[in-house]
Amino acid sequence: MSYRVRVNGQDFDAEPRGGQCLRTYLRERGWFGVKKGCDAGDCGACTVQVDGQPVHSCLYPAVRAEGRTVTTVEGLAEGGELHPVQQRFLDAQGFQCGFCTAGFLMTTSAEAFDEEKKADLPRALKGNLCRCTGYRAIEDAVNGVRHTELPCAGKAVGRSLGAPAGPQVVTGTARYTFDVEVEGLLHMKLLRSPHPHARILSIDTSAARRVPGVVGVFTHEDAPAKLYSSARHEHPTEDPDDTRLLDDVVRFVGQRVAAVVAETEGAAEEGCRRIVVEYEQLPYVLDPEEAMLPGAPVIHPKGPESRIARAESNVCGEAHGELGSVEQGFAEADLVYEETFRTQRVQHASLETHGCLAYFEESEEPGGEERIVVRSSTQVPFLTRRALCDLFDLPLEKVRVVAGRVGGGFGGKQEMLTEDIAVFAAMRLHRPVKLEFTRAEQFYGATTRHPFRITVKLGAKRDGTLTALQYRVVSNTGAYGNHGPAVMFHSIGESMGVYRAPHKKVEAYSVYTNGVPAGAFRGYGLGQVTFAVESAMDELARRLGLDPLELRERNIIGPGEHMEGPLGEEEDLHIASYGLDQCLNVVRDALAGDTSAELAPEGWLVGQGFAMAAIACGPPGGHIADATVKLLEDGTYDIAVGTAEFGNGTTTVHKQITAGALGTTVDRIGIRQSDTDVVKHDTGAFGSAGTVVAGKAVMKAANALAEQIVSFTAEYARRPRSQVRLGAEAVECDGRTVPLKEVFEAARGRGVELRADGHFGGSPRSVAFNSQWFRIAVDPDTGEIRILRSVHGADAGKVMNPLQCRGQVEGGVAQALGATLFEQVLLDGRGEVTTAAFRRYRLPAFADVPRTEVHFSETSDAIGPLGAKSMSESPFNPVPPAFANALRDATGIRFTEAPFLRDKVWRALHEAREGGRTVRASEAGAADGAVARRK
Repeated sequence: MSYRVRVNGQDFDAEPRGGQCLRTYLRERGWFGVKKGCDAGDCGACTVQVDGQPVHSCLYPAVRAEGRTVTTVEGLAEGGELHPVQQRFLDAQGFQCGFCTAGFLMTTSAEAFDEEKKADLPRALKGNLCRCTGYRAIEDAVNGVRHTELPCAGKAVGRSLGAPAGPQVVTGTARYTFDVEVEGLLHMKLLRSPHPHARILSIDTSAARRVPGVVGVFTHEDAPAKLYSSARHEHPTEDPDDTRLLDDVVRFVGQRVAAVVAETEGAAEEGCRRIVVEYEQLPYVLDPEEAMLPGAPVIHPKGPESRIARAESNVCGEAHGELGSVEQGFAEADLVYEETFRTQRVQHASLETHGCLAYFEESEEPGGEERIVVRSSTQVPFLTRRALCDLFDLPLEKVRVVAGRVGGGFGGKQEMLTEDIAVFAAMRLHRPVKLEFTRAEQFYGATTRHPFRITVKLGAKRDGTLTALQYRVVSNTGAYGNHGPAVMFHSIGESMGVYRAPHKKVEAYSVYTNGVPAGAFRGYGLGQVTFAVESAMDELARRLGLDPLELRERNIIGPGEHMEGPLGEEEDLHIASYGLDQCLNVVRDALAGDTSAELAPEGWLVGQGFAMAAIACGPPGGHIADATVKLLEDGTYDIAVGTAEFGNGTTTVHKQITAGALGTTVDRIGIRQSDTDVVKHDTGAFGSAGTVVAGKAVMKAANALAEQIVSFTAEYARRPRSQVRLGAEAVECDGRTVPLKEVFEAARGRGVELRADGHFGGSPRSVAFNSQWFRIAVDPDTGEIRILRSVHGADAGKVMNPLQCRGQVEGGVAQALGATLFEQVLLDGRGEVTTAAFRRYRLPAFADVPRTEVHFSETSDAIGPLGAKSMSESPFNPVPPAFANALRDATGIRFTEAPFLRDKVWRALHEAREGGRTVRASEAGAADGAVARRK
């Protein structure tokens, strides 16, 4: 057949392969703005225009484009001028990680996107998903609302400056993990286990090796015997070593069994289909409580060298402690309330799936040896390099790890899930290897949020003063312990420490089961326990007849106090600024004069509720960041920092900090980041450390460079140091202006390099606070819930970039609403994931997310850089309990298990009516299954 298609003004005549979709056809020709998010038409990241009409190119056969005109995001701009829609997204910063942005641009720039569609965005944008923004910024972009401010020399911090990569994001030229061309690239596919627990007796790979194009097949017989953890922390001993590259025992449905490497993805997939595996099926267990019982199947019969707490009982990690005597505390209480709460598995659902490229590069030094380069969608390039070197016995200089722009993370990419096997294959074959997860693999081959079972017991006096606080926590870490103990420990820290009580007790367990492994997720366990304790505090207030706000204020820690818990104080954790009172006042102000109840349809139940949360600014035990800032030949500056950018906004903040220190504008500062060649070490972009840890390292380097430049120029210009001031493009020297270019040349002439390094070890740490309030309406006849108003209070210290920080809050609220209302990774009776697609796993769409009113506390932190605190994880944590409390207020029913699915709400209301109870918003009936006593 003859084939011709016009793409962005260029003609192509290469015929597509049989069955090839338009997305892969376009990407193979270098149009990398077309993204892969789902391969099922569910997310819209691949949207392009065919003859002016938006289509999901992952579903559109490439052969149908014959004779047509195709426009991708790269083709929107004309004559060097941005398309008006691109400019609006730039002005409103209608993106964070930016992976979905091209899809939104191609949808909203189409001729068919008229005023009628603009007036009904929930319907018009139903085919496009965003996991980062919460959609408010996208709505503002579509409507032409500008939020970005213009740069101002020396006054960058505190301003809503746009992301440095914004122009690249809106033009489709920002380069994510796979947006590069590598010559001779091989493709890897993984054969995965169909059994929840089995021993591999034999693997026959002969038929797979005969598939044309297959160049390598690897099994446990080829893999090193060394055990490690896929989790990445600064201190590797935080996680149990229970994972093998390819194992002869599989422990969950979806575990990798073999790897096939071929010239094409199709050949690799066919190779996987032809592998014959003989298994001996073993007993399995899916419930963590059952897994701890005597006689349960032992999932990891390993010795103490793996650092598993009690392998014989499937206990990956545990914590036990008591402060005072809870028995005495409950005896002194006038009211004791006890309830068990449950949270579900949630998928990170970052639109860019896990994946990496492993290839070789020659040394730049004469006679030097080649090294392996790993380009990965990771939050932790330095920790991944260290793990690879340890696994394969390589020196650090032989491995370089680079993260391009990362398409979302949320903790899920604080893992090594693809780099190990890809590097292994590349080293064996000495060819470049690509491994990219499908969307389905993201569900059963990556990690989820830890499901928790939390029993909270509270004791209080009649005036609301807490006498005792007790937790029993069971966390399901799945088949492997990556992050399991650390998530468990974090969950019981700030959630308990934020409240004063003379008597506290905790017993907590991280438990192995034969399900998909859990890992790091926004909030890192704290959100699960916050859901339980904040729901319990609300119920306690109702039973005592107290205002829930007043009950919190009576019991929360205050400025300068320490967060005490049954496991002891974390010595480096300080309340270095206090905005919790302001966060609670945000709720009080929202309640005063609120009229949102009038928006509820007639006959619907209306209620309101709030919750609060505290979180440490950075993980315990140290979080290292190194940075370098230097003056360049053209009079501009360069920042080198290890932190990855995945919509967290650290790139913007680092440039703002540097601009302030050097008295210049952000457009005169370049940045190199997330590359192990750039700086000495960076622990990674997790634990809310991008601003407070890496930002502090950048600040130290920038301040030191400013001092160097001023001191050198004073000597060079022969002026008193006190009369020298650093400006945007020059140094003012008591009436003489010395351009920075001249300063650079003068320094070079004297053999001086004007550069400075900064280092911060992540300790001491401060505490950030948040509050969330909802007004909701519930249809008693269907269980439908509508959010009438959403208000959030955030104590981020000095807000470095209000627009960006607001986006982090809105995105956290939106993601938490998904987990509250409908997101749930479901397993069948054998532990197989049954929700391995977006159409079976519902993500919040535009229509699901309200515009949240965000209010920042006015504080300045004594520890964080320039007074800043973290605000990337914490907005998630108070959302589920605030919603649960509003639902309790509306229905009189205490829902103790997330998510609050519509059918679950209807069933509870129906059962209440059938039982003769009148359900009304003011009802204060007993919670389902609760144990309470009053003296």
